[in-house]
Amino acid sequence: MSLKGQMTTATYMPWDTMVLLLHRLERDHEYKFQLLIAVGCYTALRIGDILKLRWSDFLGHEFLVVSEGKTKKIRRIDLNPALVDIIERLYRLMGIIDPNELLFINKTKTKAINVQYVNRKLKQIVKNYNIPVPANSTSSHLFRKTMARHCWERSNYSEKSLILVGEAFNHSSVRVTKRYLGIKSEEISDIYRNL
Repeated sequence: MSLKGQMTTATYMPWDTMVLLLHRLERDHEYKFQLLIAVGCYTALRIGDILKLRWSDFLGHEFLVVSEGKTKKIRRIDLNPALVDIIERLYRLMGIIDPNELLFINKTKTKAINVQYVNRKLKQIVKNYNIPVPANSTSSHLFRKTMARHCWERSNYSEKSLILVGEAFNHSSVRVTKRYLGIKSEEISDIYRNL
């Protein structure tokens, strides 16, 4: 979380790095944050919407239906098989009894963990696991940018993929999506490097 008036820019994590991190977190029994990063990167939901999710929203379902807090729009998200596997495995490993329990419940089991805790822990994870992401640019928004960037890269950096990412994220134009992904500044830098 930034200080009032401070500009922050969230970054993204390369997809392969994210997948490797998920394996390492599971190996180290960091199940809650393995789950958080997986849900965040595979659904590209905002953290406020993620923290409201329950196990029952995923178990036995092929898609997730969420009423987005910021936009108030209903969003249907097809669940990636890799995410389904992670959720089902962690449900067993974490010994969850009540499927109606929040995915990211606090220690006292009274409410969801808070965003400030999530962002502090993510910075710690980036540092502890030597993830090539600037710690000062690490926040929960990294999940959305990671998924968006991965979609763009997988589609060979196509304009069509920018349009689709923009649609999914409710951006007003491709220009906004490019700025969101930091593409514009990369393109400008390429001009100078390739003279």
